[in-house]
Amino acid sequence: LRVFQSLRGLGRHEVSLLLWVAALFGGIWGFVEIAEAVMGQETHALDEALLLGLRSPTDPRDPLGPRWLEEAARDLTALGSVGVLTLVTVGVLVYLLLARHMRAAGFTLAAVGGGMLLTNLLKLGFGRPRPDLVPHAAVVYTASFPSGHAMMAAITYLTLAAMLSRVERRWHIKAYLLLAAVCVTVVVGISRVYLGVHWPTDVLAGWAVGAAWAALCWLIARWIQRKASPSI
Repeated sequence: LRVFQSLRGLGRHEVSLLLWVAALFGGIWGFVEIAEAVMGQETHALDEALLLGLRSPTDPRDPLGPRWLEEAARDLTALGSVGVLTLVTVGVLVYLLLARHMRAAGFTLAAVGGGMLLTNLLKLGFGRPRPDLVPHAAVVYTASFPSGHAMMAAITYLTLAAMLSRVERRWHIKAYLLLAAVCVTVVVGISRVYLGVHWPTDVLAGWAVGAAWAALCWLIARWIQRKASPSI
């Protein structure tokens, strides 16, 4: 009760700061816990059960649901692909440049580019094989852990939403941007498991570290903005 009373006494900026700090440390803690469990083979049974639970009991090659759902999953999973994320990022960068938010544009480019580098390094470091229980319904090229689509969707969409919210004054618009980013990130991650190209823990780990990276970028951007304009 005292915690809620303390939060009620805080302003919107302070609450927002606390939430991003919580996302940063919560994401790091979540990723470490998941990674330790995966490397210790503690999640294998759960991963198998969840993956097979999205397949026909009589034919593991057949995802649950009608054919159009599988096609829709392929469309939705593309929202986390390098090509789509690059187009979305470029679109936001052009907007920021046209709006003369040069610093925000530069920071956004560095944040997304750094996130992509981090994704590749983690995949190389863990080297977890892809699921072999069911046929892959999408083409894959890299290791399984963490999910690159889930991680890069979290990094890109949450970072872009965070950067856009930094230049947007209306709170309902800020909330919409973040909610939309979270929804797209969740859909992309679920589609990876549905298509059989990732273990569920791959996706959870991707979400965790992606959210942590986006939170770190928001906090750094906030610090830079406050340093440049102490009155903000």
